[in-house]
Amino acid sequence: MFLSDVDIEKAVKRGDIVIKGFDKKRLQPASYDILLGNKFQVLDSHKTDFIDPSNKRPIKLRNIKLKDGEEFILHPGVSVLGISKDYFGSKKFLVHLNGKSSLARIGLIVHNTAGLINPGHFLRITFELCNLNSVPIILRPGMEIAQLTFSELSSSPMTDFHKKSKYDKDNWKMNHKKTTKDN
Repeated sequence: MFLSDVDIEKAVKRGDIVIKGFDKKRLQPASYDILLGNKFQVLDSHKTDFIDPSNKRPIKLRNIKLKDGEEFILHPGVSVLGISKDYFGSKKFLVHLNGKSSLARIGLIVHNTAGLINPGHFLRITFELCNLNSVPIILRPGMEIAQLTFSELSSSPMTDFHKKSKYDKDNWKMNHKKTTKDN
């Protein structure tokens, strides 16, 4: 069962859902809109000859940090990582990351596979942003980029999230070498 706007707001007030900077204006009938942050990681393709995930070959990523009001141009066929401005999570509910239909219609994908946030995980989520369109898409920090839905669990999880997750403390921790520092 997914929570309605009424139940999401009640859960935030009770502390069962944490959304730092909760804004009732971003509450939808059964979801909550989250904002794009100002950090991105892009592949340094001129320094990466290939990607071999089976052999854990490090890839070279470059960190980009934009100021508010700046633009990130996402070119066709390009996939980058971005981060949410919103910090959120819940010990009680399963959180689902979903794209916004208005952005999907222009070819923007916000996650390829990682759309599930386990109970007990609190984070600024990493987006897997990809432009499927034939023209560039302009992304701006602070824009509504995705939505969260919350669902009840049939019982409490047997395993604590923190004991299972390799990205618990650092959402940007990946098998890569940074070629430039955060600006």
